[in-house]
Amino acid sequence: MKKLVNNLVEQLYGECNEKGWWEGKLSSSALSTSLAVFAFAQVDKNKYRDQIARGLKWLESNVNYDGGWGDTPDSVSNISTTALCWSAFSIATPDISVSSEVVNRAGNWLKERAGSLSPADMSNVISSCYGEDRTFSAPILSMCALAGRLGNDEDAWRLVPQLPFELVAMPRFLLRLFRLSVVSYALPALISIGLLKYTKSSDHHSFRDLIRRLCRKKALKILEKLQPVNGGFLEATPLTSFVVMSLVGAGYGNNCVVKKGVEFLLAGMRDDGSWPIDTNLTTWVTSLAVNALASGGTGEIRRADEINKWLLSQQFRRRNIFTDAAPGGWGWTDLPGGVPDADDTSGVLLALIHLGKVDGETLEAGVNGVKWLLDIQNSDGGVPTFCRGWGKLPFDRSCPDITAHALRALDAWYDHVDPTLRSQVNKFIERALDYLHDAQQGNGRWIPLWFGNQKAPGSENPTYGTAQVIIALSEITKDRLLDSGALVGNGCRWLLSVQNADGGWGGAANVSSSIEETALAVTALAQHGHQEAVNRGIAWLSNYIKEGHAFEPAPIGLYFAQLWYSERLYPLIFAVAALLKEKSD
Repeated sequence: MKKLVNNLVEQLYGECNEKGWWEGKLSSSALSTSLAVFAFAQVDKNKYRDQIARGLKWLESNVNYDGGWGDTPDSVSNISTTALCWSAFSIATPDISVSSEVVNRAGNWLKERAGSLSPADMSNVISSCYGEDRTFSAPILSMCALAGRLGNDEDAWRLVPQLPFELVAMPRFLLRLFRLSVVSYALPALISIGLLKYTKSSDHHSFRDLIRRLCRKKALKILEKLQPVNGGFLEATPLTSFVVMSLVGAGYGNNCVVKKGVEFLLAGMRDDGSWPIDTNLTTWVTSLAVNALASGGTGEIRRADEINKWLLSQQFRRRNIFTDAAPGGWGWTDLPGGVPDADDTSGVLLALIHLGKVDGETLEAGVNGVKWLLDIQNSDGGVPTFCRGWGKLPFDRSCPDITAHALRALDAWYDHVDPTLRSQVNKFIERALDYLHDAQQGNGRWIPLWFGNQKAPGSENPTYGTAQVIIALSEITKDRLLDSGALVGNGCRWLLSVQNADGGWGGAANVSSSIEETALAVTALAQHGHQEAVNRGIAWLSNYIKEGHAFEPAPIGLYFAQLWYSERLYPLIFAVAALLKEKSD
């Protein structure tokens, strides 16, 4: 076992790039690829013929056995991705050959789920996937309309919801005051697709349409201001592609946003013709790697000074133009399209402690990060992802695992902040524990927001959520925990109850075991004396790795709009954390 652990640690260090941090690699995405090639076709089909042909070829090569597509090559087929891929094949021309069988099978797959390929049925089934949140259904329906999959031009656009792009002209404080659900990360889609729908609509006689007509130029100026210097909104291929194709469709093809968006898409194309959903999770995986390597409790992190300096350089020092978030937080990537969020801020704060240099610039950055976390806590005591809110949408909804992560970070920095902040941290912890008590389900589990399991009921991943909460509550200084024993005990009992017969864990009961989920469960249980279950979990990890299955990432991550992804470094990082923790205990 010692040799295995040492080998995994060396392998993880080997993934560190020459500059001193970890970059990882996100899975390729059929959804992203279909959107990117369609955006290129809208801009200039001849100029980008090679990119279009290679992207469509990748889609052909990665279609599922049932004729549909999922978000990753390892994902089950779903309505949204299949509809977008089916629409993307509409741009094929005689010199860009595609398999008619692939297109026909995709149409048949959609027909079986929607009832027919009629525009009304297609619109209904896509809209039903997202309920009242039109910021996701409207973009998908817009591409289907641009592709001619919803009938003739005039009728097609009646099926696309009109997004209220005129709201971006309102001051943000008024949006918050009236609790208008304008999600900051959806603003680019709101503007571009709202303009597209408005342009395609033939009825412009209402007072609201007059307002929209007057707001067009201002909306475009805001969109230009929101676009990062590299052209990628949120570093996301899907969002950037929707913006590009919509502006071209609305008659704004010469706008600078389109040019910069195309440059971003060109830079993000992989050698095999595919695109990921986001460029990378560099800051996130670096903090995860550092914290995993620190799990053993002994020895210094190699290249600690370089990593520390790099992490400090990623802190947001100004109010974020995209989300209006205050300075002090960290995002998931080192690239211009990232925005600060609570999970990444917590991860970096922990990593800075583990890197061992808490003075000067590091101390200042850490204190500012602590203040950022304190300010984001919701009224229910939980911690949301991007900003405080009223819990209606994912961006401002409290989440158990993110709340637990914040508790770990604040506890780790407790002795490094002044008495005033310590008092605030104590209040934060008390309220957060109340939230975790309320969020724990009757059987002892917690449900995360941004992680899932495609094979679990409701595609949820209570193994991930429960393990992360237990890990956090186990690390926090005991005299600040008050009474959390029942929370941990109930959580541990639930994890024990869903351990598979093979010794591993999946996302829920009776779900096939994965490295990620098994490693997290082992890490959580190892701190509470459940040695038999831990030993079985470690045996599963060891055997699985030795049998040549090492580090095949599972699609457990959930991006915006519930898009599945896998990250190449997750299984290695989680396995190192689990085995080092067990070794140290």
